[in-house]
Amino acid sequence: MLNNKIDFLGKRKIALIVSSILIITSIVSLAVNGLKLGIDFTGGTLVEVGYKQAVDLTELRSALAESGFEDATVQNFGTAKDVLIRIKPREGVSNSELSTAVLSSVNSISKEPADLRRVEFVGPQVGDELAEDGGLALLYSIFGILLYVAWRFEHKFSLGSVAALIHDVLITLGFFSILRMEFDLTVLAAVLAVIGYSLNDTIVVYDRIRENFRELRKGSSEEIMNISLNQTLSRTLMTSITTALVLIALAVLGGEIIHNFAIALLIGVGIGTYSSIYVASPIVLALGITKEDLMLPVKEGEEIDELP
Repeated sequence: MLNNKIDFLGKRKIALIVSSILIITSIVSLAVNGLKLGIDFTGGTLVEVGYKQAVDLTELRSALAESGFEDATVQNFGTAKDVLIRIKPREGVSNSELSTAVLSSVNSISKEPADLRRVEFVGPQVGDELAEDGGLALLYSIFGILLYVAWRFEHKFSLGSVAALIHDVLITLGFFSILRMEFDLTVLAAVLAVIGYSLNDTIVVYDRIRENFRELRKGSSEEIMNISLNQTLSRTLMTSITTALVLIALAVLGGEIIHNFAIALLIGVGIGTYSSIYVASPIVLALGITKEDLMLPVKEGEEIDELP
């Protein structure tokens, strides 16, 4: 029997239970609570103000929250003196009334009044189009991955990789739904990045599995796959840990604007690392992968050519 350091696939039933619980919880939360969509998807009012000196965004957010704009998004626009404020739509309040209230709120904490640069309204129709286009982007990317992995490896591998990607996306979305964290275009970009990261990790594992199926003459499919997972473990962990360190720094120090983006990527990296080991590989094993599926085809007359 081949020597395996860690029996990953021996624990696949436990992993199946854990993944099932996470996926079911995510689907239920998405069905019941949905996502807390940001202004990019719901529409709203955008107010740009300018100051003669740099302004503290934390104080601005506090002032807006005290005035009833708790859901306002505040960020610098270009320089530290220019500020962009996004407010979700409010029933019965016109654009001019909303911008006046926002300007009055931010001026309450500054010695010098801010200059109102522009006021724009983003309609809900634009938000609906963005949500639809974002969903289509996810579907197209997953379909493209299915074709790519099937062409590069074998259809059983493509099914395993797509299942792992759906697993990662659902759990990441479920995390945002359960915690009621705002889902905007930056988070959608993070989800697409998670797909790429998870696929890359899965492809590395699959590539080693294919090599070992062709090179190792002894051992069952489960044993060879366990050897492959152990061989890629150090690379997987080093990549995930270094990526996570950067994302933690972004989440803590990067400010409110990219906080949710960093959190989505951080959750996705963790789930993607887990799924490349405990979701993608066990599914391929369950589909009955064998050495014959991955052997290179023998060319006609090749054996004769090799004779002395």
